[in-house]
Amino acid sequence: MLGEFGRAHGLNGEVRLKSYTADPMAIGSYGPLTGADGRVVEIASLRPAAGAPDMLIARVAGVSGRNGAESLNRLALYVARERLGAPEEEDEFFAADLVGLAVVDRSGAPVGTVRAVPNYGGGDLLEIVPTAGGNPALLPFTKAFVPEIDVAARRITVDPPEDLFAPAAPQDPDAA
Repeated sequence: MLGEFGRAHGLNGEVRLKSYTADPMAIGSYGPLTGADGRVVEIASLRPAAGAPDMLIARVAGVSGRNGAESLNRLALYVARERLGAPEEEDEFFAADLVGLAVVDRSGAPVGTVRAVPNYGGGDLLEIVPTAGGNPALLPFTKAFVPEIDVAARRITVDPPEDLFAPAAPQDPDAA
């Protein structure tokens, strides 16, 4: 996923676009992108939006007027993995390359499988589905918790807390 459209901007068909690329303007250099709904989206022009470095104002080919721009709201934009090439840094990974990898602990015992690599604003996380079944858990994607990644071997070594898959404890309503 390279970005996601937001609300319409003005009356002439422009729309806000949150870019997830390292250089936000680079989202326009990938050519036609695929929307989460399967439609092909071609970004005709981009300019920075005020307030956030990763927020842009986009004009999309074939979209004119506010109604057309509003129809794009919340549409995630994807590019085929093969068009991305290889990561530039040794400790850099594409989330798409991590999804589906086996997760083991430091002793090599199976822990689970990576289902997603979400980021809710506090840093990347690994969403891990346990090998033994049950509910997935989120593990911070940091060197402390994820000391080794071997994409070629399709394996991630983690140092998880003992209670990684433990159910959440009930909240004490009297706790301050």
